[in-house]
Amino acid sequence: MKVAYKSITGKLRENNEDYVGVFTNNKNIKLGLLADGIGGNRGGEVASKMAVLNMGEKFEHTDFDDYDSAYLWLKSQISFSNVQILNTSKRFDSLKNMGTTVVATIVFDDRFLITNLGDSRGYLMHGNKFMQLTEDHSYVNELVKSGELSPKEALNSPLKNVIVKSLGISDDSDVKIRDFPFNLKDQILICSDGLTNMLSDKEIKRQLSLNNDVETKCVDLVELANANGGTDNISVLIIKNDKGRLPDA
Repeated sequence: MKVAYKSITGKLRENNEDYVGVFTNNKNIKLGLLADGIGGNRGGEVASKMAVLNMGEKFEHTDFDDYDSAYLWLKSQISFSNVQILNTSKRFDSLKNMGTTVVATIVFDDRFLITNLGDSRGYLMHGNKFMQLTEDHSYVNELVKSGELSPKEALNSPLKNVIVKSLGISDDSDVKIRDFPFNLKDQILICSDGLTNMLSDKEIKRQLSLNNDVETKCVDLVELANANGGTDNISVLIIKNDKGRLPDA
C-alpha cells in the first residue's frame, strides 16, 4: 500500500486550517483523515487538528482487523470528536463557533470504509473510472438535490461554501459510512474543497491516471490547484493499492 499526502496554504489565506494524517493500528490497518477547519481567530485550525490527531492517536491503539469493528469504531469516534470540539468551543471565547469538515477512510488489503461531514470529499480511481464516493453537506448541494439549482449553476453559486453539517457546529454528527472493494492499482483520494474548487473532476482524474508515484501526484495536484487560483488551503491524500487482489472478472 502506497500512501502520500500534501497540504499547502494557497495564495490568499494567511493560515492553513486544513489538517491531514495517516495512522496505522496494531493490525496494520490504515486510517486516513483530512479536515478543513471553520471559524475565525484560528479556531478552524484548532478544530481540524483536534479532529485528526485525537482520532488518529486513538486508532493507533486499536486491535481490530474486521469491517464490523472498524465501522462501529469510526461511527463512535466521529460522534466523540464532535462532542470534544463543541465542548472546547464553549470553554474558550477565542474558539467560539469553531468547527471542521472531516473525511475519513479505514483501509484494509482489499476493502475500505469511507465517510465524511461537510464538503471535503472522497474519490476512488478504479481502472479508468473516477467516482466521487462522498456527498457534500452544503447548502448548494441541498438546492441541487431539491432541483432548485442545476449542477452547473452550483459550480458558480456564491453560496457554495455554506456548510450545513460538520464537526463542532451542532449535536448532529450522524454519518453515513460506506464500504467499497479496494482492488490492485485502485487509488483512494481524499481532499479539501481547496482542490475541488480549483480543479474539475476531469483534471483530477487526468493526474491520477498518470504513471507517477503517489508523492508526485499529491504535489502536482496541489500545485495545479494553486496555479488555478489557490483561493483556499489545498490538501490531498492518496492511498494506492499495490498488493491487493485483482478486480473481479
